[in-house]
Amino acid sequence: MQKKIRETFKKGGGIFRMVPNFVPVKFGAPGRRLKIHPDDYFAYGADAGTVMERWFCTVSGTRVKNLNRPDQGLSYVLGADGGKFLFKDAVAELKGELIGKELQEKYGTFPVFAKFFDYETPLYFHFHPATEVAKNVGCEAKPECYYFPPQLNNYAGRRPSTYIGFNPEVTKEDVRECIEHFEDYDTHITRLSKAYDLEIGTGWYIPAGVVHAPGSLLTYEPQWGTDLNCVLENVVCGEVFDEHYMTDICPKDVENKTDYIMDAIDWETNFDLEFKKHYFRLPVELPKVQKGMTEKWVCYGNDYITSKEVTIRPGTEVVLKDKAAYGCVIVQGFGKFGVYDAEAVNLMRVGDQTADEYFVSKERAAEGVKIINSSTTEPMVILQHFGPDNAVYVD
Repeated sequence: MQKKIRETFKKGGGIFRMVPNFVPVKFGAPGRRLKIHPDDYFAYGADAGTVMERWFCTVSGTRVKNLNRPDQGLSYVLGADGGKFLFKDAVAELKGELIGKELQEKYGTFPVFAKFFDYETPLYFHFHPATEVAKNVGCEAKPECYYFPPQLNNYAGRRPSTYIGFNPEVTKEDVRECIEHFEDYDTHITRLSKAYDLEIGTGWYIPAGVVHAPGSLLTYEPQWGTDLNCVLENVVCGEVFDEHYMTDICPKDVENKTDYIMDAIDWETNFDLEFKKHYFRLPVELPKVQKGMTEKWVCYGNDYITSKEVTIRPGTEVVLKDKAAYGCVIVQGFGKFGVYDAEAVNLMRVGDQTADEYFVSKERAAEGVKIINSSTTEPMVILQHFGPDNAVYVD
C-alpha cells in the first residue's frame, strides 16, 4: 500500500484525484441537486437512508455507524493503477509531504473537510458543542462555514432561510422548557429564534455552540472533521425526532442531561445582537494576479477553515498558487487540472468515478497548479477548502 500511495502521489505531481464519497441520511427529504442519477438516491439500500450529502477529502467517517458499510464517510483516492486507497492512509503515509509541516505537527492529519448537503426540507435546530464538551464522547468541536454556490441552486427547496441564535427577549428558562419537553409535544423551539433569508453566492460562519437550523439551499460546507451535534428541535416539517438526537452529546454517566445540554450552549454568541454583522460572509475578491482568473474568499474570518471560489475564463490557461494544502471540487466547466483531465459533473451514477474532485499537497499548491479551461463559452469554477494553516481575516 505504501508503494501504491507514493507512486500515485508522484504520477499526479503532488495532486490526488479523489473518488466521489456519498453519505446517506435517514431523515429529511433530498433536494436532488447533487447531480446523481434519479435512481441512485437509495444506492446503499433503503435501510441506510437517502443519499443527501457528498463529502470531500475527509479522513473522518460518520459518527452514525453503518454495519454494512464500515467505511461510510471516508474518502478514497483513485490509484495510479486504477484501484483506490483511503485518503486517511495517504495522509498517514505522506504526512508533511502532503499536508505540510504545520498541520502534521499540530494535528497529525488534515483536520477539516468539506461537504455538499442537499436537503429539500430544512434541517433541525441544533448546535455543535465546544471541544471541552465534545471530548467527553470522543469528539471535537465543529466550527463550520456555509456557501451557497449558484451552479447547484437551481431549486431553493421548501424553506431557504436559516434560524440562528435566540431572540433578545428569550430567557434560558424558555429554552430549558423546550429541552425538558422534547418527548412530550412539538415545542416549536424555532419560535425563540430569528430566521435569515439565504442569499445565493454568499455564506456564513457558524461557531461551535451556536444554535442553527440550516435552510433548504444546497450548501457547500467546509467544516472541522467531526459530525457531533445536539438537536433541540423535535418536530421538523412534520418529521418527529427521537430524544437520542438531543442527548448524543451526553456521556452515559450524566444524570441531569438537561443541565448538561444547557451548559454546553454558547449563550453569549447566541444572544449577539449583531450576529449577522459578525458572521455573515459576502465574497471578498482577491487582487488579480493573472489575466482571466478571479479568486474570491467565500469562507473566512475564523481560525479553523477557509474556502475560496476560483473562476477561470473560457479558453484560458492559468497557474493557481496557494500557501497551504487543500481539497477542491469543480462545479462548472472542463479542461485540465494539473496532469488530470477535469470536468464538472452533469449526471453521475453512485459508484462511478468522476473528474471533479482533487486534493493538492502543500508543496504543489505553493509551486502552483496549471489549470486550463477548454471551453470556448463557459467559465471553469472551482471551490477550494483549506485548514487552519491558511486562516484568513478580511475587513
